[in-house]
Amino acid sequence: MTIPNIITLLRFLLVPGVIFALLKGEFGWAFAGFLIAGISDGVDGFIARHFDQRTELGAYLDPIADKLLLVSVFVVLGYMAVLPLWLVIAVVSRDALIVGGVLLANVMGNPVAMKPLLVSKANTLVQILLALLVLAELTFAYNSGSVRLALIVAAGLLTVASGAAYLVSWIKHMGGYAESDAERR
Repeated sequence: MTIPNIITLLRFLLVPGVIFALLKGEFGWAFAGFLIAGISDGVDGFIARHFDQRTELGAYLDPIADKLLLVSVFVVLGYMAVLPLWLVIAVVSRDALIVGGVLLANVMGNPVAMKPLLVSKANTLVQILLALLVLAELTFAYNSGSVRLALIVAAGLLTVASGAAYLVSWIKHMGGYAESDAERR
């Protein structure tokens, strides 16, 4: 158990606190918890890379903690009608598609090595920025207008593009094409 893994586990504990704060209308606490989670994600990554504390457990836990927080916040913001329902459905469906594909590949004896795609990293960044913006709007009672709309559209497009990219990658992997492509290079 390394320091980055402990920080990641603490981030898991922030999720119910952020969600509870949102549902109770304590937007400042929700915003602060979301910020702390984001900062702790950067800190645990920095420590893992610079102090040689990378672990296989951390490689699994870190993205799960991030996605759990982000998806939970999106679901609650959708429930509160602060984010459009279509976007929440797209975000949750994409993540369910990825998890389902990984599980199915493992069950079928053809495990997938999970490597985040560039479009997926961009998608996550835009989703985080959107969640932060909406939480800031709720906390500080202001309306960002077109910035929020632009982030919603970007998040929607990137979520669909990322889901499609993972689906194509998974189909290639399961069909044996991914290995053939790698051998040709």
